[in-house]
Amino acid sequence: MSGEGDLHLDTAEKRRTLWIVLWLNVAIAVGFFITGIAGDSNALLANGLDNSSDAVVYALSLLALSRSRTWKRGAARFSGIMLLVFAGGVIADAIRRFVEGSEPVGIMMMAMAAVAAVVNLICLRLLNKMSEKDVNLRAATTFSFNDFISNGGIIIAAIIVMVSGANWPDLVVGIAVAGIALYGGIDILRDAHMDVHDEDGTEHEKGDQFKL
Repeated sequence: MSGEGDLHLDTAEKRRTLWIVLWLNVAIAVGFFITGIAGDSNALLANGLDNSSDAVVYALSLLALSRSRTWKRGAARFSGIMLLVFAGGVIADAIRRFVEGSEPVGIMMMAMAAVAAVVNLICLRLLNKMSEKDVNLRAATTFSFNDFISNGGIIIAAIIVMVSGANWPDLVVGIAVAGIALYGGIDILRDAHMDVHDEDGTEHEKGDQFKL
């Protein structure tokens, strides 16, 4: 992990990349919301919320580039907490749809997920090309990787929905997206805590990753 002195060498590259990734996520989030509402899909709405939270995180990452390492850790922690809150909301919506019923449109799910998968792959490749990533940029990379996996799950669920006509595959993927977000949030919070030890030159003690 790099110290603050290395960051100024390629800040312009990081800023340009983050702007591109930010607007791509905004566009995908809008697409997920529109198709999620039109297609009555929990999985699509879940990914719309996910990409919206990603866009906020990328905006925070842009602000963090010129700020202190402590500020960056704070932004990363906020990102992690956002993912945990998002996961709870998705699970609650899935339970509501299970009780009240829903009729997801499989072909719409598949088409939107396919487009999003391509966009998320582009975002992931752009972020992976960046060198000397700080804790906040590593969080951004985690988000894009999670999104790419989630899109694959939506495509599989869409096929099952079209074949069976049932809504449970859509709900399962929605909850799975929430699970990925939950894991990613915890991982980001843990990384932010480990960054404190890295900066201070102290050893990480077993079990203290939850003392944020």
